Parts: sequence; C-alpha cells; structure tokens
Amino acid sequence: MSLLRQAKEERELKITFYAKEATRCPVCDATFYREELLSGGGRLIAGPLTDELHRVYEPSAKYGDIHPLAYTATVCPSCWYASTDGDFSEMPAKIRGVLEMDRDSRIADVQRIFPSADFSSPRSLAEGASGQYLTLRCYGFFPKDFSPTIKQGIAAMRAGWLFDELHKKLPTENYDWLSTLFKRKARFLYKEAILREQSGQEPLSGIKNFGPDSDKNYGYEGALYLVALLELKYGDRGDEERRRAALGEAKRTIAKIFGLGKSSKNKPGPLLEKARDLYDDINRELNESD
Repeated sequence: MSLLRQAKEERELKITFYAKEATRCPVCDATFYREELLSGGGRLIAGPLTDELHRVYEPSAKYGDIHPLAYTATVCPSCWYASTDGDFSEMPAKIRGVLEMDRDSRIADVQRIFPSADFSSPRSLAEGASGQYLTLRCYGFFPKDFSPTIKQGIAAMRAGWLFDELHKKLPTENYDWLSTLFKRKARFLYKEAILREQSGQEPLSGIKNFGPDSDKNYGYEGALYLVALLELKYGDRGDEERRRAALGEAKRTIAKIFGLGKSSKNKPGPLLEKARDLYDDINRELNESD
C-alpha cells in the first residue's frame, strides 16, 4: 500500500504532463510530445498584475513556484525551432530552408547562457526563458501575414519576465541585465509592430491573442499601452530632446486609450487603471524636465 500511496502522491504533485498526441517538427521532421501545464488542484495562486501586464503567481506550499510562461513556447527538442503552439505546425514551407540553416547558430547562442539546456526533459526556468528567445528568433523568418513582429515583442517580454525570476533565484548571475535587454528589445518590437500596422506594411490580423501574459488578452489597446510604458521605462535617455518627444508621443497614445475606455463598456478595467497611472508618471517626468 505504501508504494501505491507514494505513486499517487507523485501524480498529485505533478505540475505538467506530456500530450498524448505527437507533434511533428516542420523543420527537421522529428516527432515529440509537448509538455503541458496542469491546471487546478491549487497549483496556480494568482497574485498581483504588474504595470507590464504580467500576472505574478504566489508559490504554493504544495507545489512550490510555478511559472506558466515557461511552457507557452513550443520547441522542437531536436532542431530547437520554436513558435507559439498555434503557429508551430503552420510554418510556411518556404522558410524551412532558412530555419534549417539557422539551427546550429540558435542552439549555440542559447548554450552560451545555458550550457545544459535540454528540451527533451521537463522544463526549468532556463528552458522557459530559452524557449521565448527561440520563439523571438524564429519569428524573424516568418512572413508578414503571421504578424511576426508583435509576436516577437510578446516573446521578448515573456523572456524578460522569466529572466526576472531567474535573477530572484540566482542574483549573482546577471540575469537582471538580460531581463532589461529583452524588455528594451520588446520596446522596439512593440513600437515597430504598431508602426508597420498603421503604414500597411504588416497587418495584425495574424494574431488572435495579444497577451502579453498567458492569463488574459488585453488586445490591441494593451499593445498600445505597452508601447507607452516601455518607452517610459526602457526608452533611450541619451538625448533629452528626443526623450521628451518620445514621451510626448507615449502620452498621446495613453490619451487614446482613455478615449476608447469612455466609449466602450467592454474595455478591461485594470488596463484603464494602469493607463491612468502611466499617464500621470509620464506627465511627472515631462514636468520635472521643464
């Protein structure tokens, strides 16, 4: 009975499982079983929502720390091609060649930071952050109808958050520097995605869930909010005049969200609250530099 009880307890303490249906990699033709996050049973204890629209989860006494974003990227354990789950098998055949050529380089780049990274075993935070980086990298080869730029921005934000968690656990390893690096990359990508959409260069119709986290979709307005927030937090401070111009543009973006919020009953309340706070923060910096 003790062995049966032990087996039962081990099952109950699991936080992930492997899908029954195999996934075939469209780049290297390898097959694998995707690791999925279990829900329920008190595994996820939702905490606060940060200004970056990131949901923080409290550690569970039974399960410990769980980071859902570590499992959102689908990564081939053979060639390390990665994307969101919805796009993984839909990869256009015309980009297979460039993704094959990039294989050794993307693996080597990850292994410079995480020499023991392994996508054939249960994921740790290291594979979670690596998976987001690989997603960002691989979307760089996707055509515009997939809305790759905004998806790269989301992957960059998620990588930044996972590096934040790594920094908490290993504060001497400079993961905070990597977090800031990815969030600065996200700033560029979010802004670029909006500019491309507005100029007709790249539609946003290829994305269904703007995230940026996995718990809630804040839509196009959430993306506009992040453009302004990331400019304030991670924008270039080297040129005061350019900084003021960028913040002025960010302030106008937030004003648009206010307008939309007043005219729509479906606008997420938390987003409006955070937009108001951001508007005040931008005004504060602009006034301080007068």
